[in-house]
Amino acid sequence: MRRGDKPVNIEVTEPIEVQALDLDAQGIARLAPSEEEISEGQSGKVIFIKGALPTEQVTYTITSDKARFSKAKVREILKPAVFRAEPKCAAFGVCGGCSMQHLDIRAQVAMKQRVLEDDLQHIAKVQPQEILRPMGGPTWEYRHRARLSAVNRSIKKGTVLIGFHEGKSGYVADMLACEILPKHVSDLLPELRKLVMGLSIVDRMPQIEIAVGEPEEPGSDDPQKNTPVTALVFRNLQPLTAADENVMRAFADQHRVWIWLQPKGIESVAPFYPETGKLCYRLPEFEIEMPFKPADFTQVNHLMNRSLVSRAVRLLEVRPTDRVLDLFCGIGNFTLPLARKAAQVLGIEGLATLTERAKANAKHNGLSNKVSFMQSNLFEVTPETIASWGRAQRWLMDPPREGAMEICKALAQLHLQKSDLLPERIVYVSCNPKTLARDADILCHQAGYTLEGAGIVNMFPHTSHVESMAVFVR
Repeated sequence: MRRGDKPVNIEVTEPIEVQALDLDAQGIARLAPSEEEISEGQSGKVIFIKGALPTEQVTYTITSDKARFSKAKVREILKPAVFRAEPKCAAFGVCGGCSMQHLDIRAQVAMKQRVLEDDLQHIAKVQPQEILRPMGGPTWEYRHRARLSAVNRSIKKGTVLIGFHEGKSGYVADMLACEILPKHVSDLLPELRKLVMGLSIVDRMPQIEIAVGEPEEPGSDDPQKNTPVTALVFRNLQPLTAADENVMRAFADQHRVWIWLQPKGIESVAPFYPETGKLCYRLPEFEIEMPFKPADFTQVNHLMNRSLVSRAVRLLEVRPTDRVLDLFCGIGNFTLPLARKAAQVLGIEGLATLTERAKANAKHNGLSNKVSFMQSNLFEVTPETIASWGRAQRWLMDPPREGAMEICKALAQLHLQKSDLLPERIVYVSCNPKTLARDADILCHQAGYTLEGAGIVNMFPHTSHVESMAVFVR
């Protein structure tokens, strides 16, 4: 509940039919309009009902009441939807990590595809020439990165809570398992409680970041080298005592995890025990092995990332003579596979640390002769900036949620100048359909591009996160 909302608890026994679903997976229903509302040409009041699905008839309890809408939770489901599913996780409804476990996975995908199409139509006023087939993969145990909170202020005295936050709340959910984490990580949650409770700095360790890599040597006869590498980054606001260090080492040995510490900012993240290790993911189609550090940005869903990269490279239609730009390149997730297809690839990233990691990964894969990297602020781009990058026939863009508006505006200016710097083809990977649609508006109506295709990638099943991909051509 947002600050300023006055909580209420009004039970409504009159059934109502749910008409739609919002991205927070709340059912949307509407009361019949009053005579006054009808006379003023208004519709009835909107009710957002947590736990309700479209086509269902429900009764509900109002938890927040405002002039134009109310928020509520399901009281009783009188007529369930055919696409209602049984949530798998015991913490569903409390934990804020997933909001759609009660919705069949096919309906989740259809809903996300509709969100993308609606945003493109309403914000950008464009329709793709082709709706790309939705991409899906594992729906459980897929999350290979997670940031868990730890808190020693629980109602249960003597208990440390470790998990995700409750929905739209600062509280940490009381969870002993998580169905979207790999099972061996989910099984660690109760053990992590015991570990933190046994430390002298139990009140000064607020966060544990998890990063799971692929086995060091897949197919090896050595079980230790053929199991996923799991790194845990503990945010320690005070130094560990000698006793604490012994406890941490024993935990690492028992559970075969790699422990890192973060005493200050992100730059302070460093391995604690064991001192060395190998954390990586692989893109077998392109013969790429990508080493990374636990604090590096990588996709959380390794198998879906393989499909994502494969489709992006295929849609870009890279020719052996092409020069390609990879904007917001990170550690080289798209850059290195593109280098297997193109003559030259330039990866551009805003963070110096990621740029250095990308250079190291290019060297690791023997691609330093075909790839170069540079650091540049991609949120401050002009036509002169693009000119400094040099001409490239193909671009790939994978921006954060803020999108790539300044880049698109600069392309629009180059279009007016009839410049030959504009790429023939752009593949845009997005984690926010609204900023993708905003940028598509600029590209299609000001920069001379056509939206050839667009579709969703269900990178985060059971959540409201919409990952998508679009192809723009001149």
